[in-house]
Amino acid sequence: MCRCRSCRGHCADVASDVDYMRRALELARTAEADGEVPVGAVLVHDPSIIATGCNRPIAACDPTAHAEIEALRAGARQLGGYRLVDTTLYVTLEPCVMCAAALVHARVRRVVFGAFDTHAGAAGSMVDVFRLCGNNHRVEVFGGVLEADCSTLLRGFFERRRA
Repeated sequence: MCRCRSCRGHCADVASDVDYMRRALELARTAEADGEVPVGAVLVHDPSIIATGCNRPIAACDPTAHAEIEALRAGARQLGGYRLVDTTLYVTLEPCVMCAAALVHARVRRVVFGAFDTHAGAAGSMVDVFRLCGNNHRVEVFGGVLEADCSTLLRGFFERRRA
């Protein structure tokens, strides 16, 4: 069932969404192996992957080095500009406020995420940055792709840290 908050049932091909989310999950596992919160992101343009990112705030000593931001930075370098028009970002966890705002400003067309984040999610779980009045760009948002896999990875990471 579609859990998209903006397309009202007219989502793009789910099979390709699953493939890209699987790649984002691989990147999340890389982040986990490096001791970071396991979140991965893939930026797609015409349907090629042009950039990837995984959480790196600890390694980079940078609180903004979330997977989404890392992918946006690499994508902007790849396309030669900060406007990432006609791109889709796949990320294993619902974006936070910072990342959601960056996605709006970058003019990303579509965001597809895996796990919902009831504590800090800014695509509707806690707040919906993508629907704020005054935004000069609308991003299509679709959540829940490989949700169980994404949630299990995150849950396992935090359970091991608390043990």
